[in-house]
Amino acid sequence: MNRSDTTTGFERGVEILHRDECLFAVSKPSGLSVHRGWDDDNDVLVGRVRKILGTRKVFPLHRLDRATSGVVLFALDADVAREMSARFVEHRIEKCYLALVRGVTDESGRIDKPLRKQPKSEEFVEACTEFRRLLALPTLPRETSLLEVRPLSGKLHQIRRHLKSLSHPLIGDANYGKGPINRDMRDRYGLSRLALHAWGLCVLHPRTGQELRIVAPVPDDFAHPLRRMGYPGEQLEAPDWAARSFGNAALQIHADS
Repeated sequence: MNRSDTTTGFERGVEILHRDECLFAVSKPSGLSVHRGWDDDNDVLVGRVRKILGTRKVFPLHRLDRATSGVVLFALDADVAREMSARFVEHRIEKCYLALVRGVTDESGRIDKPLRKQPKSEEFVEACTEFRRLLALPTLPRETSLLEVRPLSGKLHQIRRHLKSLSHPLIGDANYGKGPINRDMRDRYGLSRLALHAWGLCVLHPRTGQELRIVAPVPDDFAHPLRRMGYPGEQLEAPDWAARSFGNAALQIHADS
C-alpha cells in the first residue's frame, strides 16, 4: 500500500499532498474554484497547479464545489487521465468527507435518494451517501454533529442536498442551510466557510496497482472553529479507513422517504 497521509509542503497557496510520475494531489482551499466555470474566475486551482508543475497541461480528475476544501487529484498525462476518469465515473474511487451539520444525527445512516440532475431540472439521477457520526456537541445556537461522510455516487451538491433532506444541513451552507444559524456560528466561533472538507481519497495506483490513500489535513479555517466548539483534535486527524462502508447503518433513507 502506498500512503500519502503527510503533506509535502505548500506552493502557490495550496498544500501538496502527493506527487509521482502519474498523479499529483493537492488540498484545495475553500473559496477557490477548481477551474473556470460559472464563476469565470481568473485565479483557479488548475492554473496554480500548472504553475507549480511548470506545464501547460494537467488533468483534474474530479471537482469540488468552490466552498469545499480538500483533496483534488490530477493526472499528469492523457492516458492516465482516461483510465482514472473511468474509475471515477464507475465509482471505483473511495472518497471521505468531514462535515459539520445542524442538530444531532443518528449514529450512522445511508441516504439512497435520487436528486435533480441540475437544480431546476425535471430529470432525476440516482444518488447514495453514507455517514457516520463522530461526535455531537451542545454548541450554540443549536446542537451540531461532526460527521464522516462517504458519497457512493458523485452528483452536483450531493452531500449538501442529501444532508438537507435529513433536516441536518451543513453549517455555513448559504444554499441549503439557515442564514441566521450560519451567521451566529460565524460570529460565535469564527466559522465563516462551508463546513465541508474532502478529507481523504483512496484509489488503486494506475501503474503499481497498489492502494494509494491521500489525506488532506483539516485546514485552520475549519479546524480552529471546531476546536472552539469543543470538538477534540483527535477527531480531525484522519478518516477511519477501516470503516470501508456504513452499509449496515441504523438509518436508511430511500427514494420514497
